[in-house]
Amino acid sequence: MSHSVSDSQPAVVVANRALLTFGLMLATIMQVLDTTIANVALPHMSASLGAAQHEINWVLTSYIVAAAIATPITGWLSDRIGQKPLFLFAVTGFTVASALCGIATSLGEMVAFRILQGLCGAMIAPLAQTVIMNINPKERLAQAMAIYGMGIMVAPIIGPTLGGWLTESVNWRWVFLVNVPVGILCIVMLLIYMPNSDVRKRNFDFFGFAMLALGVGSLQLMLDRGSDNNWFESIETWIELGLVVSGLWVYVVHSVTAKNPFVDLRIFKDANFALASVVMFLIGLSLFSGLALLPPLLQNFLGYSVLSSGELMAPRGVASMVAMMIVGRVSHRVDLRLMMVFGALVMTVSLWMMTGFNLQMGSWPIILTGALQGFGMGFIFVPLSTMAFMTLSPKLRGDGTAMYALVRNMGQGIGVSVVSAVLTHMMQVNHAELASRITITSDAVHQHAPGLLSGVLTSIYQVNALVTQQSAMLSYIDDFWLMAVLSLVSIPLLVLLRKPKKQPVKES
Repeated sequence: MSHSVSDSQPAVVVANRALLTFGLMLATIMQVLDTTIANVALPHMSASLGAAQHEINWVLTSYIVAAAIATPITGWLSDRIGQKPLFLFAVTGFTVASALCGIATSLGEMVAFRILQGLCGAMIAPLAQTVIMNINPKERLAQAMAIYGMGIMVAPIIGPTLGGWLTESVNWRWVFLVNVPVGILCIVMLLIYMPNSDVRKRNFDFFGFAMLALGVGSLQLMLDRGSDNNWFESIETWIELGLVVSGLWVYVVHSVTAKNPFVDLRIFKDANFALASVVMFLIGLSLFSGLALLPPLLQNFLGYSVLSSGELMAPRGVASMVAMMIVGRVSHRVDLRLMMVFGALVMTVSLWMMTGFNLQMGSWPIILTGALQGFGMGFIFVPLSTMAFMTLSPKLRGDGTAMYALVRNMGQGIGVSVVSAVLTHMMQVNHAELASRITITSDAVHQHAPGLLSGVLTSIYQVNALVTQQSAMLSYIDDFWLMAVLSLVSIPLLVLLRKPKKQPVKES
């Protein structure tokens, strides 16, 4: 049953909004969790499936590329066949694919099932966000987005911990099989509580979709395989870059000139949506990429186990949930832009504090900075998503949520590749710099390797190990400085966001 959007009444009336919201959040948690939960199980998976180290990475790459290609098509499909049928298809397909991944017996099977999982899973988050906005009145939107946002923010943080626990305590296959009961519960709740939506006849712009899929898929492939190929020393990377540039360029030109483009680019005429997309891209570059940096630092250089490093990152998720609950309660009384600026400042301060990390520190700096980052992010994510869509026409929300999710994922993918490349490069630079300052007569050598002057070869290895550790720590600090600067840059953009008017902008 449809109604006009007003300040006091939702666009769509549902039987039980709370239970439907819970079902949507559960589906989102299941999908987002799967993007990180499988990482820690790769070594066990490799041995079980008889795959080499470079081959097993396709378990991650196949999912990422498939999800990148499927995300933009979500808006068109939801308009064409309806949100409820598409959501049920996505959750069912994701659940079935998870079960198949759990019983896979070869690398080929695993990659094929991960592609199916990525294609279905990519649609879940944009669809959930669209339904959340459709079933809530404007004054409750921030509170509803806060509840939904907990899934997106907390799931990537608890993913490695849950994955490590399942792999060590049970079997790596349960990393995928755990999705099955959750998926079945989601399907039941969606069948009972999710309303039907209007269906619009939209012609499918196959050429536009093909060009966007080519550009985005090639970008994800380049980012995922770049480090293994030594980046631009490889012909493969140059070919992928050429496909990225040509695909995206042709897509933009085609979309601007086509009568019925694949994605309605009028969404970017909305100043708030365009600015929010840029900020979300920067957040993907800085904060989400930082999540990929911490586990290797904690495990390889600070000596924490997989489970211990996961526990140290847990306060980040708890702080995010606390911040989102606060945002949900005060959003109707406090300017959303002020909350976002506060959150960005907290994040920037926490990243600046991380530049003081060292190899001798205890766990407290990790817990404190993680909690501050999570708390700051909670004050950004929900208000940013709310302001991005509050002035967008309901008819454009399908395309809007799909592109917003695509921008976030692209920022995250580029960010992980950038910080990893900076880390690798700076390790070499810092190692060479530190090594050049160490001589046979230096005090550091006498203190840490007194046997070196006696010709003990192992002492040379000891000194080199110390230099390697210190150069790695300095390289992580360089990355933390980079993320702090990116976080600081986002603040002026947040100020430029416009306070939404009482009525959403109507489609022209």
